Amino acid sequence: MKRILSLFLLSLIIVSGFAYDATGHRIVADIAYKNLTPKAKSAVDKLLGKQGIVFESTWADEVRSDNQYKYSYQWHYQNLKDSMTNADLEKLMKNPTSEGEHLFFAIDQMKTRISKDKNDVEALKFLVHFMADFHQPMHLGRAADLGGNKTEVKWFGKTINMHSLWDSYMIESQGYTYSEYSNYLQNKFEKQSTKLKQETLLQSLYAVYGVRNKILYYNYADTNNYHYTYLLSDNLDEMLYRGGIQLAKVLNELYK
Repeated sequence: MKRILSLFLLSLIIVSGFAYDATGHRIVADIAYKNLTPKAKSAVDKLLGKQGIVFESTWADEVRSDNQYKYSYQWHYQNLKDSMTNADLEKLMKNPTSEGEHLFFAIDQMKTRISKDKNDVEALKFLVHFMADFHQPMHLGRAADLGGNKTEVKWFGKTINMHSLWDSYMIESQGYTYSEYSNYLQNKFEKQSTKLKQETLLQSLYAVYGVRNKILYYNYADTNNYHYTYLLSDNLDEMLYRGGIQLAKVLNELYK
């Protein structure tokens, strides 16, 4: 019994270290849901249940504990080099398997699957999850430290890794439920929404990569976590909002 409990706790640690936590994924999915066209919303509700997009948004993390889905583990991230240009990023997006089958490949594959079969529920659930992962800057991190998983930082007296800081701790520090956070972000970005809705996924990638570099090159000798939150919380908010808008865009196109 103790062994089973230990393995269960270990699985929770592994899962929590590799994607926006449940709150983050639900925020992205909720923003997307509120920006779906009536036709896309009807199609998504039919496949996942009413607002099921929100509650299925963590499915892709949960199934990694199933050996049948071990192949999907590397789909949750895309290792990027430092100092990449926009041209470099565009080239990788257009040739997603050039560095292995990772996040860019997975998003492309799920879009292709859905375009061929509008009832492909599995592809839809993967896509909902991966579009959020795409907008979590540490999912586009360095291969050497596993997207921040091997880099320790201090967070209000606690030693955590940089990946979990952006998966969970930064979001939790806001003190919102996923629905409260979603509503807050839609109000916050209302004036920018038209512009952001016009941007392509590639343009969104440029923004995520910029935040990714800002995180990695931050002076962590500054251990004032209130200062860190003050400087970077707007970036976190933008990434979550962008994730929702880009997810809505792709679903609106697939189910038009």
